[in-house]
Amino acid sequence: MAFATLGVLVTSLYQVWVGAKQHELQVNSMQLLYYQAPMSSAMLLFIIPFFEPVFGEGGIFGPWTLSAVIMVLLSGIIAFMVNLSIYWIIGNTSPVTYNMFGHFKFCITLLGGCLLFKDPLSVNQGLGILCTLLGILAYTHFKLSEQESNKSKLVQRP
Repeated sequence: MAFATLGVLVTSLYQVWVGAKQHELQVNSMQLLYYQAPMSSAMLLFIIPFFEPVFGEGGIFGPWTLSAVIMVLLSGIIAFMVNLSIYWIIGNTSPVTYNMFGHFKFCITLLGGCLLFKDPLSVNQGLGILCTLLGILAYTHFKLSEQESNKSKLVQRP
């Protein structure tokens, strides 16, 4: 429970920070990623040795197979694309919309596992997916209604 609470708190603060920095600096998603990546790398440089072995088998400076190097490079590319999509979605919409998108991706992942790989889907999971998708549809409906009313207010002004 404590880790879940901390995870929600940190994620929420990060998403709000991304939106605030993007508007404050008046930059696009790629420019913000260019600004943020060196800071993150510097912080990780000091934290990694406490959680990962540095030398020897499985260490950062240990022997690496070609497949391990390829997997690390692919992981880095995917992380870059995920961060870019976070900044793009938050910069063009809001942190709440980004969370809705994240929940949608999770539902699609569960449904894909069920349909493609025949993973069992419990009744609770099915109801959770249904509830989540209905919430996303409701959020989208209210957001579009809000945008439409804002447009009509702009058109009515002389």
